[in-house]
Amino acid sequence: MSTFLDNLYKNQSTVYKYFIYILSTVLIVFFFPKGGKFKYEFQKGKPWQYDNYYAPVDFSIKKSDDDIEKEKAAIKNRQIPYYSYDKEIVNGVYAAYSSEFKRLIDGLSEVPANKDKLYDVGENILNVLYEKGVSNDAAIKSTSNSINLIRNNEEIRINSNQLFTKEDLDSVINVVLKRNNVSNLEKEYQRLLFEIVEPNVFQDRELSKKVLEDAYSKLSYTRGTVDQGKLIIAKGEVVESENYKILLSLKSEYESELWTSNNYYFILFGYSVLVALVLMMLLLFLKKYRKDIYKNNTKVTFIFFNILIMVFVTTLVVKYNEAYVFVVPLCILPLILKTFFDARLGLFVHVLAVLILGFVVPNSFEYVFLQIITGIVTILTVSELYKRANLFISVGQIILIYIVAYFAFHIIHEGNLDNVQWLVFGLFLLNGMITLFVQPLIYIYEKVFGLVSDVSLLELSDTNSRLLKELSNKAPGTFHHSLQVANLAEAAANEIGANAMLVRVGALYHDIGKMNNPTYFTENQITNVNPHDELAPIDSAKIIIDHVIGGIELARKNNLPDRIIDFIRVHHGTTLVYYFYKKQLEIDGEVNEKDFRYPGPTPFSKETAILMMADSIEAASKSLKNPTFLIIDEFVNKIISGQMNANQFLNANITFKEIEAIKKVMKQKLTNIYHLRVEYPE
Repeated sequence: MSTFLDNLYKNQSTVYKYFIYILSTVLIVFFFPKGGKFKYEFQKGKPWQYDNYYAPVDFSIKKSDDDIEKEKAAIKNRQIPYYSYDKEIVNGVYAAYSSEFKRLIDGLSEVPANKDKLYDVGENILNVLYEKGVSNDAAIKSTSNSINLIRNNEEIRINSNQLFTKEDLDSVINVVLKRNNVSNLEKEYQRLLFEIVEPNVFQDRELSKKVLEDAYSKLSYTRGTVDQGKLIIAKGEVVESENYKILLSLKSEYESELWTSNNYYFILFGYSVLVALVLMMLLLFLKKYRKDIYKNNTKVTFIFFNILIMVFVTTLVVKYNEAYVFVVPLCILPLILKTFFDARLGLFVHVLAVLILGFVVPNSFEYVFLQIITGIVTILTVSELYKRANLFISVGQIILIYIVAYFAFHIIHEGNLDNVQWLVFGLFLLNGMITLFVQPLIYIYEKVFGLVSDVSLLELSDTNSRLLKELSNKAPGTFHHSLQVANLAEAAANEIGANAMLVRVGALYHDIGKMNNPTYFTENQITNVNPHDELAPIDSAKIIIDHVIGGIELARKNNLPDRIIDFIRVHHGTTLVYYFYKKQLEIDGEVNEKDFRYPGPTPFSKETAILMMADSIEAASKSLKNPTFLIIDEFVNKIISGQMNANQFLNANITFKEIEAIKKVMKQKLTNIYHLRVEYPE
């Protein structure tokens, strides 16, 4: 048991990768839609590439979504709306009329002899109005459509113009008064009835909706059946509109019936094998071509996490509405991976993610083709993502590729530009807008996974930042030295294709530990008094060596990224503090070399190796007197050869050819710095 635990502890990094690999496979298969996969690929407008295909089972031909929507629209247009007749309101109006009429008569100076007739005339007006009813919808009379009127729990079919509105009150009063030869009280009737007449016919939306839903429920979603054994399509026959619909119906029937309890585990196993193969290719690629990333479990987790996010979001959109599949900004994946790693890895992971999503999306060939093309465009066009204009230009190109490819596929399927779905262009634009979210997403990933992008490096390279400002105030000589080293290192990095931005930022911060004891470093001494003269060599060496440890502590306190702290840690490697070591030898013949050696580690990348060279050369160049090109040439060769002989570059993936190129750049830069000037006359 103890042996097993020991092996597990020794190989915990590998075990963790296996765990991430298996977990990702399980989650991706879990995200997949529950259904089998039709074994034939076909596209509208293309020839059937397989043998003659006969119906394997009896199945119904399903109507397309457009056909169903058209039928629903026709049912809705044919529907007769329902209105309810409120008898209680009518009774209230008649009661109000009775009391108001009495008040009207009492208010006259002389009571008319025919007051009973006048009362009946007003009642006749109300009878006319409420025979069918008074509506609150003024526009109903202009439609002249049939309506269903529910009155006393009975349904009556009437024309909408048989209803009255309050606007019809004047005309009804005039007609009834003329019919009864009463004209002198027209204004009184108008004033009286206008106040008491109320609408009593209202649209019954709930009943109308229920009737409409009942009509929808009777709608057939199929149009005929195909018997088993019937020829569906012959080899070489073009997949046209009719047989395309039949094939789609068969595909849907086949996939739904395939996902049964008997086949469930077999299909899951098949999906798992295919997804596992794709993810295995990713691990093999990292292990063979990106060993530094493969060894870093955080980076491996980051890559797998992004793949999972894209698969999850895409499957979620497909389940909701597959028409919106192109809203998912899949190009964010190569953008992010290129930002944190490199373009080749970004494209490789993007292609693998698209292959996985080919199992999920409809029209998988079109989707895979389009997403791979846009992924390539993303990788080729996006550079220096910290420049906002570059991101907008790249997004514009991505949208253009989507639109052009959509037109091409539409022409292949339809043979013309008719029936172009303009909504798709809106989806492409929305995709581009969401892709712009990559900037804040990069910031979030930096904080969560501890990664560093060019955007952060650009911010850190600002010499007005608080830490560098503090360095320039406390140790101005060291600050100037750091600037010179940064220029040298950046030029060397550009020469050999290393990360110039990273090495520049590392150079700016590599000596921040000298702020703790600035006067103990010669570049900060402004007088002839050297505090080391009063110290033993071993104590002086300790102060010099401690600037590395102090720099690491300061960097952590100020939340500098680990990649920058690495430059502080390794910029002296395991070299000797040679001056004080020799001084101690002169005092005491027996010296513990470990007390005068930096703790290391040695540089482990091209960038950290460049910084070590630039730092040593810039610092030592201050001792050159009357430098010429030959002196500089010999001086640079001596410094770098000494570091190579001390095995400082064994762990850095840097070649002899690259070291020679770095030497050449360093010599050119130093020659420019120490070039001879014309002596001006006094």
